[in-house]
Parts: sequence; structure tokens; C-alpha cells
Amino acid sequence: MTNKITTVLFDLDGTLIDTNELIISTYLYTLEKYFPSKYTREDVLPFLGPTLHEVFGGMTPDPDRVEEMVAAYRDYNLSKHDELVKEFVGVTETIQTLKERGLKLAVVTTKRLDVTLKGLRLMNLEHFFEVIVAYEHVAKTKPDPEPIFKALEQLNSTPSETMMVGDNFHDILAGKNAGTQTAGVAWSIKGRDYIACYEPDYILEDMTDLLTILGE
Repeated sequence: MTNKITTVLFDLDGTLIDTNELIISTYLYTLEKYFPSKYTREDVLPFLGPTLHEVFGGMTPDPDRVEEMVAAYRDYNLSKHDELVKEFVGVTETIQTLKERGLKLAVVTTKRLDVTLKGLRLMNLEHFFEVIVAYEHVAKTKPDPEPIFKALEQLNSTPSETMMVGDNFHDILAGKNAGTQTAGVAWSIKGRDYIACYEPDYILEDMTDLLTILGE
């Protein structure tokens, strides 16, 4: 490692908390409502990662229709949130150890702040993170580097001392675009080979791998 890492930025969904089933079931519910019998579970996997407006905007040119679909998605998602969100093995102990080692930690997500906090609180992770950069905090979402730069500004950190950790292409590309090191997680629902295609600096088989990579 060329530079000592002092700062770690984490994606939320599919990285820190297991929201995969929640997101898939929410997309299936919403799409069945607007496009009956058109979408299957496999069809919605590519929608995990991009923003809701990007996904639904690609299905209809009508902005009002997009907002209606986003609202339907969010209503259902909130109603099922606590029932379907699960914990990933090794996340809590890893985050706690990194915090104890003095690393600066932040969440950088394309999710809205209120739902981000809901997930972090459900898993008792909120208190570990100094900064959260959510959907409404930026003009451009990942893979644009803006969310990363915004987090680093608040943390008083530089890209060269930072690692971005995520389960999707936009996490890895955002890190590369910002000049940070990157780590992809092998437990991405799209598979290890998928995340490897984007050539992160590291691939984590388990979140505890971070403790070795960032070891003193």
C-alpha cells in the first residue's frame, strides 16, 4: 500500500447492511403495479445500485410517472424495512475495531438520509460514523466523485489516504474517479466476478478482511 489509509468510506446497501431482499421485493412490487407480469427477479438485479430516478426514468419519459413510481417504491420499502433488512457477518466487529484504531469512517450512499439512518440504527451502526453523505446532499451521485469529495471535506481527509468500500460498480468507479483506493465486496448479490470486472484494489471475501488490509 502506497499511502497509509486513515479514512474509510462505505456504501450502505449490500455492503454494510443486507438490504438485497428488501430492494428486490420492493422493485418487484412496484414494477408489477405499473408493468404487470413484465419483470422477474433476475430482471431487477441491475437496478440495485443506481438511484430510483435513474431506474424509473429509464422506463418512462414522463417525469410525473417517475415521481409516482418512486413514491410507491418508498412507501412499500419503508413498510417492509425492519422485517427484511438483515445483518452481514463480520460488519459490526470490523467497524467497531476500525473505529477503535482511530480511523475516520463515513457512509456514502445513493439512498435518502432518513432511510439510511433507519438502516444504520436498526443494525446499531450509526454511532460509528462521523459523516453520512446521502442522496439529497449532492447534485451528482456515484459514480461521480462529488459524494466522496463531500465526505472527505467534512472529514478533513484527502483521497490518497482514503479507501472506498462497496458492492456495486458505481462505488468502485466513484472511488477511482476521486483518486481513492477501492475495495469491492465478494458478497455482492451480483457476484464476485461482477465486482472484480471493475478492478478494485482489493476484494473482500468477508468484511473482517479490512482489518488485515488496514492493519498497523
